[in-house]
Amino acid sequence: MARGNSWKTRNRTNADYGRPSRQVVKREFRGEPQYTLDQLYISPFTRRKRWDEDGHWQYIAMERNLNPTGITVMDDYLRYLASGNSDMQAFADRYGLKREEVGAMVFILTGIRGIRFRQLYQMRLVDDLLRYTDMDKKEVARRSGLGSENNMYLALRREYNMGIGERRRFLRKEGDVGRFAVG
Repeated sequence: MARGNSWKTRNRTNADYGRPSRQVVKREFRGEPQYTLDQLYISPFTRRKRWDEDGHWQYIAMERNLNPTGITVMDDYLRYLASGNSDMQAFADRYGLKREEVGAMVFILTGIRGIRFRQLYQMRLVDDLLRYTDMDKKEVARRSGLGSENNMYLALRREYNMGIGERRRFLRKEGDVGRFAVG
């Protein structure tokens, strides 16, 4: 029998000791989600291009709904994500909450787990910024809340199995660049 801190004792499981293994309970939302991601998404763009009859264009202000739910904490969280922040714990601390409580709020309203909601929201921001702007990769990563170019690359690989340049080419259509402006 091995004693002390050997690989045999470090890698024992509950089954080795005759105990039942730990059961992970996954919860599924049984109600109808009140909101979809599309309903809650706050665009990073504040102006859009408008053409006049002479063929000249100018940027005009876009109306953005910064309070899509009417629930103060949730709307604040959505604005927090839209401004390029992603630290759920830092947001929760502002309200004296636990990260799990913010995740529960998101889950109850959308039926999507908190972390997964944040990932989907960030991917939507990345897609908009890659498609409609000529921002460099570092700026897109920063503005979307992913932080670094490497994190954005890994997130795009996880979600779409594409790199950054490949995703930009996939999304972009003729006339997309400059259609919207970031405020």
